[in-house]
Amino acid sequence: MKILFDENMPYAKEFFSDLVVNNTELIAFSGRDLSAEQVLDADVLLVRSITQVDEALLNKNQKLSFVGTATIGTDHIDQTYLAQRDIAFHSAPGCNAVSVAEYVISALVILAERYLLDLTKLSVGIVGGGNTGTRLSEKLSALGIQYKICDPLLSSDINDSREFVSLEEALECDVISLHVPKVIDGAYPTYHLLDEARLNNLKDEQILISACRGEVIDNQALLELKKSGHGLKLVLDVWEGEPRVLTPLIDYTEIATAHIAGYSLEGKARGTEMLYQALCQHINIEPVCQLKTLLPSASISSVELNQEFNEIVLNQLVKMVYDVRRDDAIFRQQLSSQGFDALRKSYPTRREFSAVQVILSLNASSDVPHRLGFRKA
Repeated sequence: MKILFDENMPYAKEFFSDLVVNNTELIAFSGRDLSAEQVLDADVLLVRSITQVDEALLNKNQKLSFVGTATIGTDHIDQTYLAQRDIAFHSAPGCNAVSVAEYVISALVILAERYLLDLTKLSVGIVGGGNTGTRLSEKLSALGIQYKICDPLLSSDINDSREFVSLEEALECDVISLHVPKVIDGAYPTYHLLDEARLNNLKDEQILISACRGEVIDNQALLELKKSGHGLKLVLDVWEGEPRVLTPLIDYTEIATAHIAGYSLEGKARGTEMLYQALCQHINIEPVCQLKTLLPSASISSVELNQEFNEIVLNQLVKMVYDVRRDDAIFRQQLSSQGFDALRKSYPTRREFSAVQVILSLNASSDVPHRLGFRKA
């Protein structure tokens, strides 16, 4: 069995070399440059979001039986074509939801410090109530931050008991955080969901965070808005037309990064593990490899709190694990010389809050750190 996998999938060799089926052959590839010739004799193809999987890529292959993407999003996969060829398909829903949520928390902590904001007095409009929006809402709840969720698809689900609001109401919040897939058509398209008209209705004091797909915001309209002097504060992890970035827009952002919100080690590796489990099921093999046995200890793996939890402690804890200013600095300094994809490929290791154990002393009884995602003693 020949397995092709994106070189940016952590622990792919460790997971898939475990499949001793017909002399399994593992071959890594560069996601942006994968060609039909490379896929010619593959049995299994494992990709990330930068690889377009469609007829043009697969028409020379007559033996492919399984395609997987180690990502939440699936807009890069022609699922109709795969179904026509009876090729099994699996994605990794929720694999990096925690990572993206923690990116947003880090950004909020940085902006609160920069502009002397009281986080507990902010309201957050979460646009998209799926895995990522849900994880973010849980962390906001832990911090006592009010939020509203907009998701017209889930609002009609009788099994979802949450309260949902309209997009207009979500866009009135102090912070707007976008967590929707790219949808071009249908009942609820998200392409240019924030178009010129909606952007122009935003207030100067609001914060806009985009960590889903670049095309959800009309980047040119956003640039024109900022050039006009609008005070909207921007946190942009995703960009329309990636890997080409509307570079003049960078100067108008508070935080700018290279589509790495979901790039924690745990988030990426969780996607690998989910595809490993799906492939094991596909070929009727019992999975034995587990991610928890592969993850290394964090450089700082345990801390003790000796005072009650407050915003200062939150600032210290979050920055200790993930300070988004690091990625912002890398993006600004190296984008022109390294390129967008190279920044993602060489992304330095980043851990999630769960990699750090927080021990509460008798003087620190609050369980907020644990509800936020830090590991209990």
